[in-house]
Amino acid sequence: MPGTELFGKEEKEQVMEVLETGILFRYNHDEQRKGIWKAKTFEKEFAEYHSAKYCHMVTSGTAADAVSLASVGVGAGDEVIVPPFTFIAPIEAVVNCGAVPVFAEIDETLCLSAASIEAAITPKTKAVMLVHMVGAMAQIDEIVEVCNKHNIILIEDTAQALGGSYKGKMLGTFGKVACYSFDFFKLITAGEGGAVLTNDEEVYTTAHTWSDHGHSHLGNNRGAEDHPILGTNYRISELHAAVGLAQFRKIDYILERLRSNKKVLKDYLKKFPQVVFRNVPDESGDSATVLNFFLPTQEEAKKACADLAAEGVAAAYWFNNNYHFIKNWDHLTECKVAGPVGMQFLDKPQDYKNLDLPKSYDIIGRLVSINMNITSTPEQLEAICKAFDKVLG
Repeated sequence: MPGTELFGKEEKEQVMEVLETGILFRYNHDEQRKGIWKAKTFEKEFAEYHSAKYCHMVTSGTAADAVSLASVGVGAGDEVIVPPFTFIAPIEAVVNCGAVPVFAEIDETLCLSAASIEAAITPKTKAVMLVHMVGAMAQIDEIVEVCNKHNIILIEDTAQALGGSYKGKMLGTFGKVACYSFDFFKLITAGEGGAVLTNDEEVYTTAHTWSDHGHSHLGNNRGAEDHPILGTNYRISELHAAVGLAQFRKIDYILERLRSNKKVLKDYLKKFPQVVFRNVPDESGDSATVLNFFLPTQEEAKKACADLAAEGVAAAYWFNNNYHFIKNWDHLTECKVAGPVGMQFLDKPQDYKNLDLPKSYDIIGRLVSINMNITSTPEQLEAICKAFDKVLG
């Protein structure tokens, strides 16, 4: 698992610097900090890596989704086009801000297609929540064109594709705002954490203000700060930021190893005529966290995943996964919410129980995914190739 494979002295050193100051809060207490500002440092380096103007760190990728939506003005009654293949967090964020998720089809990139986005647009459409899934990008040029044509805000959820790029431009920098995650299962991890990235000063100001109870963060006196808006609490701690910063400084090495290991397995799979690879619009920009390929039928894909698992190769069959595909989101389709006001009161343009998404179901039904590891040895890669021979040969 990327990130967690490389925990070491660097993470410990960053955390100890915070503990030695005694200041775990990300704001103020300037004198006691002795110059130690982990969240600010992480934000600066993260923004520079993406050639973006602004970054704001928050508590999670889910929080980043929520902050992004709020920062561009998505709210009650707005429609947001979302994919049926994603971790459900972006959809939860849409619902929790009072907006309405509208599902569109994915294509062989495993992301929303431009054509399906255009087909889902209504007069109430405010934004597209584009999720760059399992390591690589959507057909981003075409999607940007559709959003610009209809004056719709593009939000990029890049939680699963950190480090990815398209034609030399980093994923997350094509839309108005982008979201990232540093949870335990991501390319780099802080245990929990997330980031909001933008080139828009107004979006950035709203993001850092709204995610800290509306504080303006002007001046050095917490009690005297203005409250220009109401907000909530999505503040990242200095401890999480410290771990994330140490991890982020390893990203070039992580990407190099993942890409190298994936190439070995992908090249080997080319010998099997029934294997068709996921469409990656720019192979050089693939973050290579996951090897994705299709088999001719749903039955073959399901069996291959089970047989690979029996050979010791962890293969994800997303069609039956509880977390990442709409087929298994009964809590969404039945509008189950915790409070008295929720999805059942929204003016929904879709019947979530009976959504017709045939292309998405076909694509995910035939999909086999294998996570890449940073520390895989040549011997371990060879063993996976032997498993391919046994299962696919």
